[in-house]
Amino acid sequence: MKNIYSVSQVNRYIKSLISEDYFLSRIYVRGEVSNCKYHTSGHIYFTLKDREGAIPCVMFAGSRSGLKFRLGEGQQVIVLGNISVYERDGRYQLYAREIVMEGQGLLYQQFEALKKELEQAGYFASEHKKPIPSYPKRIGIVTARTGAAIQDMIHISSRRNPYVQLILYPAIVQGEQAAPSIVRGIKYLDAYGVDVMIVGRGGGSIEDLWAFNEKIVADAIYRCKTPIISAVGHETDVTISDFVADLRAPTPSAAAELAVPEWSEILRRLEDGSRRLSMKMEERLNWYRSMTGQYEKQLKYVSPFSRINDYRQQLMHTEDQLDRLIWERLNEKRHRLAIYSERLSGLSPLKQLERGYAVVGKKNGQDIHSVEDTAVGEAIQVRLLDGRLEAVVSVVHTDTSEVSKQSVTGGITGKGSGAHGKK
Repeated sequence: MKNIYSVSQVNRYIKSLISEDYFLSRIYVRGEVSNCKYHTSGHIYFTLKDREGAIPCVMFAGSRSGLKFRLGEGQQVIVLGNISVYERDGRYQLYAREIVMEGQGLLYQQFEALKKELEQAGYFASEHKKPIPSYPKRIGIVTARTGAAIQDMIHISSRRNPYVQLILYPAIVQGEQAAPSIVRGIKYLDAYGVDVMIVGRGGGSIEDLWAFNEKIVADAIYRCKTPIISAVGHETDVTISDFVADLRAPTPSAAAELAVPEWSEILRRLEDGSRRLSMKMEERLNWYRSMTGQYEKQLKYVSPFSRINDYRQQLMHTEDQLDRLIWERLNEKRHRLAIYSERLSGLSPLKQLERGYAVVGKKNGQDIHSVEDTAVGEAIQVRLLDGRLEAVVSVVHTDTSEVSKQSVTGGITGKGSGAHGKK
């Protein structure tokens, strides 16, 4: 025997065949629910059957968000999921991702088809999204005149910022006339000139919200020049309008929160901006003051008056130096003059006369320096400190012998000297 396989190998092979089938990877199956069991783990096990057959199904806890109601026995539903094999038991089953009531199944298919069409046409592209203004003055609202949605938006807007003007276009939001009414509201407020627009309504079934899945509403939102916030139903409700709008809000109340800036926050930002502006201005003024001071110093440095003052100061300094040098030189000269004067004074004949000496000379004014310059009987003059004497040489003495004459030799005689004369 050849090519013998185990049970698990066969089951794995069959599973791979089914898993690779594109048709079975995303399939809608209609049927009646039976044997429905909610497991403690959160998984839901049930059987989907019709008159001629049945298929086991499971919806894991991670896919429960695709179920908007409680699944129960006997319900006619449409299940979106994929077919695969449970290898342990060797049976195939439907793994459900979304479940809708059968009445809603056709609408769901229409929703998916329109969503795919508009997505391919670029209606959902981010480059077409317009920014929501941060500080709108007028907000347009397209919704029903009565109901919790408009009341909630008015209450939130007045609480957050009473200075924002709300302009309501009372539209029909449910039924056959709803879609054309919503389109008229969007066009009217767009032409009126509001800063931002809220289009939506409160919660309801898929049939109640279907107007916001119409193509004419999607076209009106896409072509609107005013930024639009879509606020349809509850957070779990998703419509075509949510994808086309510039911003989706989970609820109408949340749309008011997103559109209306809080007045206290605006004041806080203004105060912060004013404080930062003051700080920047002070910093810039201080910088200009510093630069002005530097320029002033530079101008003073290159100013003619500054240069003149510098030169004047230099001249005064030079003058002081010259005065000091002159006085030093004069003092030096005085000192030297005093020395020379003292020396000359010591050599002066008057000094000799002051000490008691006399100058002896002939009458013709010729000085007598030696005894040989005169003779006995010759008339001579003797100059003293306070006057002159006239005399006649009577005796002449020499250092070696005494010569007797009738007069005295002239010369300088002093007290106690060896020469004596007779007046």
